[in-house]
Amino acid sequence: MKIKILCIVLVMLVSCKQESKNQVEMTKPSTQKKKEVVYQVFTRLFGNTNTTNKPWGTIEENGVGKFSDFTPKALKAIKDLGVTYIWYTGIPHHDVIRDYTEFGISNDDPDIVKGRAGSPYAVKDYYNVNPDLADNPANRLTEFKALIKRTHAAGMKVIIDIIPNHVARNYEGKSTPKGLEPFGASDDPTVEYKRDNNFYYVPNAEFKVPEWRDGYQPLGGTSADLVDGKYTEIPARWTGNGSRLAQPDANDWYETVKINYGVKPDGSYDFETLPDDFGAKDYKAHLSFWSDKDVPSSWIKFKDIALYWLEMGVDGFRFDMAEMVPVEFWSYLNSNIKMKNSEAFLLAEVYNPDLYRAYIHSGKMDYLYDKVELYDSIKHIMAGHGWTDHIETVQRGMKDIEHNMLHFLENHDEQRIASPEFAGDAKKAMPAMVISATISTSPTMIYFGQEVGEPGAEKAGFGSPSRTSIFDYIGVPTYQRWVNNKKFDGGKSTKEETALRDFYKRLLNFTINSDALMGDYQEIHYYNKQHTDTYDHRVFSYCRWSENEKLVILSNFDNEKQYQLDFKVPQEITSKWQLKQGKYTLEDQLYNTKTVQMKVDENGVGHFSISLAPLQSFIFKLK
Repeated sequence: MKIKILCIVLVMLVSCKQESKNQVEMTKPSTQKKKEVVYQVFTRLFGNTNTTNKPWGTIEENGVGKFSDFTPKALKAIKDLGVTYIWYTGIPHHDVIRDYTEFGISNDDPDIVKGRAGSPYAVKDYYNVNPDLADNPANRLTEFKALIKRTHAAGMKVIIDIIPNHVARNYEGKSTPKGLEPFGASDDPTVEYKRDNNFYYVPNAEFKVPEWRDGYQPLGGTSADLVDGKYTEIPARWTGNGSRLAQPDANDWYETVKINYGVKPDGSYDFETLPDDFGAKDYKAHLSFWSDKDVPSSWIKFKDIALYWLEMGVDGFRFDMAEMVPVEFWSYLNSNIKMKNSEAFLLAEVYNPDLYRAYIHSGKMDYLYDKVELYDSIKHIMAGHGWTDHIETVQRGMKDIEHNMLHFLENHDEQRIASPEFAGDAKKAMPAMVISATISTSPTMIYFGQEVGEPGAEKAGFGSPSRTSIFDYIGVPTYQRWVNNKKFDGGKSTKEETALRDFYKRLLNFTINSDALMGDYQEIHYYNKQHTDTYDHRVFSYCRWSENEKLVILSNFDNEKQYQLDFKVPQEITSKWQLKQGKYTLEDQLYNTKTVQMKVDENGVGHFSISLAPLQSFIFKLK
């Protein structure tokens, strides 16, 4: 959820069965031969060429991108970057402050909407798409189906969001197919909890809009005619982050209401739990387990939603705040998804490392964000505070699930690398990106604009700079220069932006074509710290290899210091690579301009001299 509140509200998150690191030994999928790259794009910002950027500006003032902006040329440019999946963020119909009543869409109340364009994580109708994104809102679903087809034709697959923990406070579900019910349609609102209620209630209490503070006013106080401090909801319902107050706090997720999964207010479960050994069983066994069970209504509703989008052609989902929903639900949902499409890409937002293995094994998630471990560690290093020594600590601790921990340096929740509040320079991401993309077999994700150094400096309205706004209509300046009036050729990019994108393109394309990156890993960082006088904690190194490809990877995180290294590859590696005493050629795969000669001595240790410039990385391949 978008103002990150990582507190755990219900006891269910503590009582969720935790699996030990050794309970299930994960293996890489035999069908996956190469790494995947996910490109997260905020759909309404992608093709917006308007540069007005007025705080709290309307769609007419600040503009908005459309499905149609993703032309075959635009998609080819993204594919050529080295992308295999596009995560189109903000697709399901969420609250927006714009009048679409002529299309049969009710207006949304600014008192319960964040920003003017609305949060993509406050979904109002799960069976339709955001009308802002369509050239003709009456045909918005047809236009999205066409985008799916164009994306597939470009050679990429499609991911969209599903947010099971909460829905918009004014959820309607007008497009719900015949024979199905919207959330809350059959609820008994006279009680706080009932297993098959979709929401939790505050009986005999009326919802009240939060008391605003710190100068905040809905729509920035610019539209007094739309904001009256009132919203009718009787009785009040629990807020998305678990607040049980009829008047949530201004920092609560007041624009949403929490979904009930059969978890009682005291945290106990009103459904059957999985047997202790089920983490080791496949999705077919999980589906069989649930086939004769009576499950809560909300489970079935989200299963129907997921299958609806799969039927349309969507290839996978990113699940928001998955740890706030019981593991058993994920077992049920994901086994149903995999029966529909065994190759579906299932990515979850989970921030509690103690829950990782439960959500992977028992919840049948393919991938989780590697946020708390790798991202947080690398962020400190990029910012100049951390030591590269910690990277190996993280990698060692994730060994059994390394394939399942998706790596990223930016997404819509995190600060832009180039922002002054983070690193202040997009080039500081280059060594981090090499490591993020090559250290494990997991997928790599980048956020649109990252590849051209977008700093997220605009004051869009709700929220603050350093993160590109997901709540308001806004332009993304560095990305607009690459879009170049929808030529999608970087024609207005600066030399620095062009060079940075070239780096990302080279790196990502290497990763999706490398055999070694789906093979073995061993750090040689500590060996070089011990045996190389000029090597220190601002450098990191490791080896990756398969039968056909052997790599030595070095990165310098220091933005000022140049390292002159007599670099060493330990005998443990050279013996695994079956290298005998003699000379071997290593060629850099990033820019193909650097070749070094490695000498393996009589003790089996490889040596080569290398000058490592500030922020420079090499991916050396053994010839």
